[in-house]
Amino acid sequence: MRKIIGIGETVFDIIFRNGQPTAGVPGGSTFNALISLGRTLGVRYPDLPILMITETGDDHIGDVIVDFMRRNHVSTAGVTRNANTQSHISLAFLNDRNDAQYEFYKDHANARLNADKVARIGFASDDVVLFGSFFAINPAIRDYTRSLLTAAHQAGSILYYDINFRQSHVKDIPDVMDNITENYRLSDIVRGSAEDFGYLYGTTDAAEVYERYIRKHCPNFICTNGGSSIEVFCPAGHFSFKVPRVRTVSTIGAGDNFNAGIVFALVRYCFFKNGSLKPISLNEAAWNLLVQRTAKKFSANVCRSIYNYVDEDFVNKL
Repeated sequence: MRKIIGIGETVFDIIFRNGQPTAGVPGGSTFNALISLGRTLGVRYPDLPILMITETGDDHIGDVIVDFMRRNHVSTAGVTRNANTQSHISLAFLNDRNDAQYEFYKDHANARLNADKVARIGFASDDVVLFGSFFAINPAIRDYTRSLLTAAHQAGSILYYDINFRQSHVKDIPDVMDNITENYRLSDIVRGSAEDFGYLYGTTDAAEVYERYIRKHCPNFICTNGGSSIEVFCPAGHFSFKVPRVRTVSTIGAGDNFNAGIVFALVRYCFFKNGSLKPISLNEAAWNLLVQRTAKKFSANVCRSIYNYVDEDFVNKL
């Protein structure tokens, strides 16, 4: 049976406005996308497995995170609870534009995945695997993530890589650049923001990034740039989509939910109608469906609340 599998970190986000904490919610880039997919695909197709491969501590925050996953139709079968470790914390400080600056408190050195538990999940043709952020390139667990991603690639799964590279990891670039490039090679779709590429390559030009760094490894590339245009590069051509103006409450999770929208559209409109999509071959009309009609709606919805995921009734608006 086809599965939706997320591979990434879990954190607990404490959100500040005007110097005061205003909310505390489970988070993490891939985690946010999986919760939104649980609230949409999980509700619409209850027999479709949606699960997360991740690790968290054996503390109270870890309890909150796994309980939240279960309540939102995301399986915890791939969650490793590491004994005698603390779950990761993220502090998000919203500015007057409702954009966030982050401070992270993470125990990357002691991150571990339970190999036996992960092996029981397995990968199959046309599974959709969403992964990214520092979790996907972290040297401390790279042996685990490389084996997972390679297994998914060899099984014929569709891999969607969100780079999501934070400024706090610029110092790590020499140690992780090879891992990033390897992730490109294993992926069917790569998404990154202009900000990501400014940190990684010193350029925010999407066409330059695609031609110099991505095209030879992965044919499908999406570059987002906040409220500016969304650029798509693929064998069918280069397509540009405008970003609508949205009155925001918080932009936390905007990119994560853009990813969720792409995956939702691939599964809902492509897989269930056309069966296999391997290899990925999408024309302008298909990208318009994925980006214009779906991903932007997911992203806009999450920007209208303090939470990191789409509203629970959002599925009724699709």
